[in-house]
Amino acid sequence: MQSLRELQRAFCAATLFGDDAALASLDIVAGPLRPAARIAIYRNNLLGNYRKALAATYPVVRRLVGESFFDAAIEHFVRGHPSTRGDVNRYGGKLATFLASYAPARDLVYLPDVARLEWAIDQAGIAADAPPLDLEALTGMAAAAQASLRVALHPSARLFVSAYPILHIWQVNQPGHPGDDRVDLGEGGDALLVLRGHDGVSIERISDGERALLEALASNATLADAMARATEAEPAFNLAAALGRHVAGRTIVAFRAPARTTEETPT
Repeated sequence: MQSLRELQRAFCAATLFGDDAALASLDIVAGPLRPAARIAIYRNNLLGNYRKALAATYPVVRRLVGESFFDAAIEHFVRGHPSTRGDVNRYGGKLATFLASYAPARDLVYLPDVARLEWAIDQAGIAADAPPLDLEALTGMAAAAQASLRVALHPSARLFVSAYPILHIWQVNQPGHPGDDRVDLGEGGDALLVLRGHDGVSIERISDGERALLEALASNATLADAMARATEAEPAFNLAAALGRHVAGRTIVAFRAPARTTEETPT
């Protein structure tokens, strides 16, 4: 007799992958329906739930390729990247990587980046919240110490870079978009900040300097190091203005002061 784990694995193999040997091992009492027909009911429901969940996460990808193409791609994706968690609404983060190697989509070179943006939007929407930065805590800090600060970005903050005009593609594929829906891929790439605020998830273009600054801060660099990277990317970068904007907009929500040395500790 198979263990519960073995039965579960066989059921998954028969349902998701159409494994005939696994189906036979289940010893299904079919009644008026053949075992394969019974399993097909589960398979259709399973794949339908995945298609529905991923269509909600990736509406622009679905609109760009059409319903039939999307459904076929999702079936291939699900079989190649089975979910490892129970919540189907948290599933699908690898779709962009899948689309990059999915032969029928090879001519849609921008499609994986559209999927990456939509996943960033989805994850920003369900990320934890955080209180705003306590600016008063900075007032007593010496200017020299501020260069050694490390800051935290809002948990919903996502930085996104593409060689294609992905924001424009996303915008013209929103419901009720007015005007021309044509996009010239030669418009150039995007550096974007995805962030959840009081009014929901927003997407905005940021400069090369801002991108370098925020990427550095997100990787735990000091403010001085982040500033160096920002000015390397954008020589005329205005640090004070950028910090003010991202503190006010709640991209930056916390800071950690450098540890005080023995010589700096008051007696």
